[in-house]
Amino acid sequence: MYEVLKQEGQAKRGVLHTVHGDIQTPVFMNVGTVAAIKGAVSTEDLERIGTQVELSNTYHLHVRPGDRLIRELGGLHRFMSWDKPILTDSGGFQVFSLAGLRRIKEEGVYFQSHIDGAKIFMGPEESMQIQSNLGSTIAMAFDECPSSVAERSYVEASVARTTRWLERCKKEMQRLNSLEDTINRNQLLFGINQGAIFPDIRIDHAKRIRELDLDGYAIGGLAVGETHEQMYDMLEQTVPYLPKDKPTYLMGVGTPANILEAVERGVDFFDCVYPSRNGRHGHVYTNHGKLNLFNRQYEKDTRPIEEGCGCPTCQRYSRAYVRHLLKAKEMLGMRLCVLHNLYFYNTMMKEIRDALDAGSFHSYKKEKLLQFNALQ
Repeated sequence: MYEVLKQEGQAKRGVLHTVHGDIQTPVFMNVGTVAAIKGAVSTEDLERIGTQVELSNTYHLHVRPGDRLIRELGGLHRFMSWDKPILTDSGGFQVFSLAGLRRIKEEGVYFQSHIDGAKIFMGPEESMQIQSNLGSTIAMAFDECPSSVAERSYVEASVARTTRWLERCKKEMQRLNSLEDTINRNQLLFGINQGAIFPDIRIDHAKRIRELDLDGYAIGGLAVGETHEQMYDMLEQTVPYLPKDKPTYLMGVGTPANILEAVERGVDFFDCVYPSRNGRHGHVYTNHGKLNLFNRQYEKDTRPIEEGCGCPTCQRYSRAYVRHLLKAKEMLGMRLCVLHNLYFYNTMMKEIRDALDAGSFHSYKKEKLLQFNALQ
C-alpha cells in the first residue's frame, strides 16, 4: 500500500509498504544489474550508505546464472543476502538496447543472447515467470521502449501492443501469486507508460493503464535521446493523468538536476547507472558540481572528495589517494568513487524527503541547483 504523506505543488512525499519493508519516497534505487552494484560494492556497503531499494535486471539474470537456479537457491533476496526491497525490471529495455539482435512479435520478443548468441524468447508471461522466480518485491511489466525519434505510426502501434502485453502481465502475475510454491506471493506489479515524445499518445496511454489498478506506474522511454526540456515537458503533461495514490517511477533517470526537476513534477521513484558508471571513471558528485579525479589539480589534494560528507570514502581517504588508485588502475579507486556517488544520491533523496516534510522543497531545489552549477 502507498500513502502520500505530504504534497508541495505536484511534488509528493510518500511511503510504499511492502513485504520487504517500507520504502520512503522520493527514492533513488541503486542499480545492481546482475544482483551486484558494479564497482565491487557489497550488500554490507549498500546498508551502510543508506540504500532503500536495490534494482536488478530480469534479462541479465535470466541469461546468467538463470532465474531457475536463483529460485532453487531461495530467490534473489537470499541469493545476494539482501533483506530490503528489490525491484526487477522486465527485460523490455533490453529489447530496445539490443535492437540488432531482436524481432518483436505480438506474442513477445525473439532475442539472441548477448553472451553466447543463444536464441531466447521472452513475452509478458515469460517475463512475469522469471521475475516470480527471482522473488523481487516489485516486478515491472514487459513493454517495448520505442525510440524517442521513432515515427508516430510506429509509436502508436508499439504503445497499443505494450497495453495488450500489460493486460497479459497482470493476469499472469495474479496466477503466479496464487500458487503455493511462489517465493513472494505478495509481489507487486508496476505498469509502464510509453509514447516517445508525443504528449497525446502518452496521455491516452496513461488513461488506459490507470484503469488496470496496478500497484504503481512507471514512465519509460525517456532519457533515451530527447532533450532534458522535452523530458520535463512529457512529465508535466503525462504525470497528472497517472493515479496520485500510486507510486510514479521515472525509469533510467538521471542526473541530480533531473531528479530535482522530476520530483517537482510528481515523480517519486528513480534509478540510473550514472553514479556507479561515473564513479568507475573517476567522476564524483559533490554539492558544488562534479569533479574528475583524474585531473592533475587533485594530485596533492589532501581533502576528502567533499568536506562534511559522511560516506565511507570521505571519512577516511583523500582526493590525492583516490586519484592515485585510479591512475594505477587499482579496483579500490573505482570502489571508493562508486561508494561516494551512491551515498551522495541516497543522501540527496533524504534531503528531498526532509524538505518535503518541512514544506520547503521549492527553496531547497532552487538552492541545490545553484550549488550544482557552481563548478560547471
